[in-house]
Amino acid sequence: MNIDSIQNGIVIDHITAGRGMKLYELLHLEQLDCSVAIIKNVHSQKQGKKDIIKIDADIPVNLDVIGYVDPGVTVNVIRGGELIEKKRIDMPETLTNVIFCKNPRCITSCEQELKHIFKLTDRANKVYRCLYCETKAN
Repeated sequence: MNIDSIQNGIVIDHITAGRGMKLYELLHLEQLDCSVAIIKNVHSQKQGKKDIIKIDADIPVNLDVIGYVDPGVTVNVIRGGELIEKKRIDMPETLTNVIFCKNPRCITSCEQELKHIFKLTDRANKVYRCLYCETKAN
């Protein structure tokens, strides 16, 4: 298999195997008008297997989404075919409009203009809870 290198764009690397598609969906990469490569189950010395996403455009990506789905991922910024920045992503303290509260009694169910805000309440177990009703995110 041959996946070309990118000249200007972003490489999301060290994604836990199987989580690449979830990142693709939550980052809304299907809406982009550029080349996006999702490489699944790539051999990795450290992880055994991993996923990689290559975006052939210099666009902003929501690092909170990445940190929520798979903390520890690296985001590489490529310009002129060279790596200019490498970020290791951690879990965000809050998530805004990334996930949505499933509680039908939550204020966000009837107040459509309210932002869906979740707070990290247990880092060890990766638990986020709704700011308004305390419902645990799935």
